[in-house]
Amino acid sequence: MSNGRGFDADVILSGGGLVGQTLALALDQAGLSVAVIDASKPAETLAPAFDGRAFAIAFASYRMWRTLGLGAQLDEVAQPIEQIMVTDGKLGRGPSLLHLHFDRAEMRDTDEPLGLMLEARHVRLALDSAVKARPSINMIQPMSVSAIERDPAGASVTLADGRKLRAPLLVGTDGRRSFVRGAVGIRTIGWDYPVTAIVTTIKHERSHGAVAHEFFLPNGPFAILPLKGERSNIVWAEPRAAAEALLKMNEADFIAELRKRFGDFLGELSLEGPRFGYPLSLQLAERMIDQRVVLAGDSAHGIHPLAGQGLNLGLKDCAALAECIADGVSLGLDPGDVSILERYQRWRRFDNVTMALGMEFFDKLFSNDIKPLRAARTLGLAAVNAVGPARRFFMKYAGGGAGDLPKLLRGESLAA
Repeated sequence: MSNGRGFDADVILSGGGLVGQTLALALDQAGLSVAVIDASKPAETLAPAFDGRAFAIAFASYRMWRTLGLGAQLDEVAQPIEQIMVTDGKLGRGPSLLHLHFDRAEMRDTDEPLGLMLEARHVRLALDSAVKARPSINMIQPMSVSAIERDPAGASVTLADGRKLRAPLLVGTDGRRSFVRGAVGIRTIGWDYPVTAIVTTIKHERSHGAVAHEFFLPNGPFAILPLKGERSNIVWAEPRAAAEALLKMNEADFIAELRKRFGDFLGELSLEGPRFGYPLSLQLAERMIDQRVVLAGDSAHGIHPLAGQGLNLGLKDCAALAECIADGVSLGLDPGDVSILERYQRWRRFDNVTMALGMEFFDKLFSNDIKPLRAARTLGLAAVNAVGPARRFFMKYAGGGAGDLPKLLRGESLAA
């Protein structure tokens, strides 16, 4: 698409994190010019110790990254998830005998795994390399947006250094504290959870067998997520005061506390890197669109990490928004036309809200030690486990394969 009316790009993205860079690549593939303004410094965000998280990537999301050219780099570091074990545990007693077991072998209509585990640092490096290889993506960093002006034809942003850029559409991919969202008056609803997620990577003596474990403990979920080699990523929710103490413990004491929840099925444990603490909260934007502005990723929704779906929701936003824009432009509309934005919001709003409220329900149901609830949920897990079609539906949904999928999530290119 050619720029006109004094536009500097077809689309301006405020925020160049994982969602922002993925969206930039998708729009570029569809033939649009993109300017990305990002406040972070690459030397910091690409450093190995910047982010201790690892992501459970739904296979539909992974298809999109492959279609956008990241497959060669990510395939080398991705750990397929072949099985998922969900169990109601209790400190000191280990997992319940009644559990929910997902096994990829049951999905006879596909050879794809249930998902893939990817360390955040590897994803950042792959996205950075892919964006640098696209000269039509103008990556401006470190830089922030200081002001936004809009008119019926487009949106203009003033950068912190005084420069101005203009495009038919401005996308807020600038996270939970989105400047774009606040500047255009989109309010949020939500609340803080009284817990912090402790995230770290461990080495262990025995193989994890490509199995992801999710234990529901009284204080919150405890996940053991397989990585390449004899390594796993731990996501461990604790009340904030307890989490702060655990983060400050020496390694030997921390491992001792970890083992109380972990057990000994993987043998000896040791920390591979630093521990990180992430306070948890729920946040939903009241709407995803405004005049010449749209939100995607955490600027539109931030959910409990219970099932590892937060980033996947943002990647679904990318696929849907890029397709809506590409389809609209092919009909002669400009990227910020209201019909394009309304189609995007209809496509994504229900899924985002449903997932957020679903995670809220499961957190409230499982993060307690009330005996009647404990008995009911344990029997519920066992009941779902006993019904093959129910198990297979949940596996397909968690893998991003259910519903009306955008082209990129089906592995199809947006290139004309």
